[in-house]
This record gives sequence, structure tokens and C-alpha cells, in this order.
Amino acid sequence: MNVYDFDNTIYDGESCFDLFLFYIRREPGLLRLLPEVLKAFAKYKRGKVTVEAFLHAYAPMVEEKLRQIPDIDADMRVFWDAHMHKIKPFYAEIRREDDWIITAAPDFSMREVCRRLGVRQCLATRMNRQTCEIEHFNLRERKIEAFRAACPDGTIDSFYTDSPQNDAPLIAMAQQAFLVRGNQIRRIK
Repeated sequence: MNVYDFDNTIYDGESCFDLFLFYIRREPGLLRLLPEVLKAFAKYKRGKVTVEAFLHAYAPMVEEKLRQIPDIDADMRVFWDAHMHKIKPFYAEIRREDDWIITAAPDFSMREVCRRLGVRQCLATRMNRQTCEIEHFNLRERKIEAFRAACPDGTIDSFYTDSPQNDAPLIAMAQQAFLVRGNQIRRIK
């Protein structure tokens, strides 16, 4: 099976940041959070924040905002209508029926894009639908835990990522691994 990270790998950009911008258009007051969000993304991309620190600092704010959204599924349809063009062309060329996406992006967003892409297996940050609480933040070594729980005997033929640092555990597990930079793909293992 092929396994893919999502943001900056299949998707051109950070889908969570684009989602934040999507909601700023609807609720301009969120603009005041932009500096803190940018700082958090920078720390995450550089691997300078632990999962626990990230959850402690940002989860309550995210959960509170999500509880205020009346119909998140409808919002995700509108969001992906406007953002499907950011799916990189290489994915359609190499897509297989047994593909998996393993991502830190939230499951409420990934359900819609995976449906559109025809991806049946996706492990994402899991949110409780009723309380909007983060139940599993799917980042770094937690991606391996989620994969092993979902597919205990699974073997990763090829893994695609934009971040060898953040996805080192999945790279180690894969038979071969590829680094995706823009539309360029280079084998790194």
C-alpha cells in the first residue's frame, strides 16, 4: 500500500491554515488570532513543539470555536468546493485503491476531501462530533500508533511526505519513502 501525508504532500499548502482563513472570512474577529496561529504553525513545521504542549496551548481555543459552528459538514463541502484545485496533479497519476492518508489535519475536514478523492482509508486528528474535543491528535509518532491500531499487519510499500523530521517514524516503517516539494518528488529511502 501507498501511504501519504496530506498537507504540503497531496495538498498544496496547509489545509488547516486555509480552513482558518476560510473561517476568518465568515467571522472577521478571528483575525486577532492570526499572529498566534502563525507562530503555532511555525513551531509545528520546525518540530519545535511537543504534541502535549500543542494540545495544552491550542486545543481549548480550537474546541471552543468548533462548538460555535452550526453545520460543519456543510462548511466542509463549501470549503472543499473552493480548495480541490490545490490537490497536486501527481496524486491522480499514482493513486491506488489501497491508498491511506495519515495526517494531523482534522477528521471533519478529511472526510469530505477523501470522499472526493476516492480514498477509503484515512487516519486524521479525531474530533468528538458532539463535544468538539480532540480525542486523538494525529502527529509524529502518534501517526504510527493510529496506523498500527487500524492496520496491525499493514506494510507500507511507499510513503510520501513533505516533512522527514515530523514523519520520521513512518519513513522508518516504509519500504521506500519519497520527499514531496511542490510538484517535485524525490526518493529519500
